[in-house]
Amino acid sequence: MTTRRTRPAPRPPEGTPPRAELARQARAVLADAVRIAHWAAGTPGPGTTAPLAAHALERAATALELSPAQVRAGWDRARLAGLVELHGDTARPGWRLRAWDRDDSAVLRGWVALFDAWSLVHAAPEGIEAGAVAEAVEAVPQVLSLLQLSAGSVTVPALLDLLGQRVAELQEERCEVPLGPGRTAPAASAAPAETAADQTAASAGPARSADLNALLLDWALEGLAAVGALTLGQGHATLTPLGNWAVWVKLEQICVAAQSPAGNIEQSAADMLLGCARLTPGPARDEYRAWLAARTVGSAVAELLAVARGEDALLRGLAFEALRVVGGPAEPEVRAVLAEPSLRPYALLWLAEYEGNDPDDAQDVLSREEATWLWVDTAAAVADHGETGLLVRHLDSAVQGTVPALLDEVRAVGHPRTVQVLVALAAAHPDPALAKAVRRAAFQVHTGGA
Repeated sequence: MTTRRTRPAPRPPEGTPPRAELARQARAVLADAVRIAHWAAGTPGPGTTAPLAAHALERAATALELSPAQVRAGWDRARLAGLVELHGDTARPGWRLRAWDRDDSAVLRGWVALFDAWSLVHAAPEGIEAGAVAEAVEAVPQVLSLLQLSAGSVTVPALLDLLGQRVAELQEERCEVPLGPGRTAPAASAAPAETAADQTAASAGPARSADLNALLLDWALEGLAAVGALTLGQGHATLTPLGNWAVWVKLEQICVAAQSPAGNIEQSAADMLLGCARLTPGPARDEYRAWLAARTVGSAVAELLAVARGEDALLRGLAFEALRVVGGPAEPEVRAVLAEPSLRPYALLWLAEYEGNDPDDAQDVLSREEATWLWVDTAAAVADHGETGLLVRHLDSAVQGTVPALLDEVRAVGHPRTVQVLVALAAAHPDPALAKAVRRAAFQVHTGGA
């Protein structure tokens, strides 16, 4: 038993629909994305970049009776929501797609991933400097908070005023003042240097700044409407039930609790591992031992490795924790999966510890690329099942030592969840400059840029 005190889970605002109804609404928003994900998962070689290759786009439009624009938009949404993942030239269904019809939590997490990536779904207006776009993205949470706290529609002028205030605060925090005669820019900065055109725009007066903010607000509201987070009326905006719930969840920092571990001995490996996800290591090992005792070693190891091959990174890591309890009898099967890229880092660490290496030194058996892949996989598990603070702290575990080096190697490693991980990290990190750099990296991976 535990003596740890817990506070009752906060209740959502009055009038919030039940989770089943929220999930139904999320399924409706992502209906085309789900259809395209099923099509892509069952079609060889749909293309390795977003958007789909031209020939695949035509085939999908014909097969699904959608316009090319609808297919392109649905494909982007499917990738951002974790419904489909690219492995080389093959698109495979993500774990959320497998659970889509039966798991409301998977559906809502998929929609929240899309909600976090709204700025990738809806392209920014052309001709606007990237720094101004980034500031607007950073200011949007304040706009969403006002909409959520207002519990109804809010006029566009009120939202524009708030956006302008927040952008001004961001600029003041970074000490972004126009350079005067005789002044020079700093030699280095955490954010890209402003161009002369940007400085001219900054000094052109409040009228132009207000026009730019109005344009960016329109873009943000349209992007949020495109993912189903709000509706737009004549001069006002209102959060949808989904949007209201999502903002409330983020404000309250609620995490979806894992299932109770009671009765794990009769559960499948996946359900048992989920049931142990919130336990500390000691009680979790006790649960693993009880579950293993009810099965033959061969069948238990096979079931755990089958779960590890799935798309849920949390279950992959937990499966190898359970295999540590199995010990020696699992060695041949663990060694046999070294050829599988998604399992190789976990198997190498398992074997290193089995052979007597100190767990703190076991990471030395991984190549730089394998360590980076494992970092992204672990970040995916945290993004799907953990708390915002854990994702931010996960940065410290990267072998690269600096964020720019990490982003360069994360882009190159080719993990199928890279975009979702970077978008989640950018949304969670409190440092605006770092968040902007991470968001830029997510956009580059998403569009296939360098």
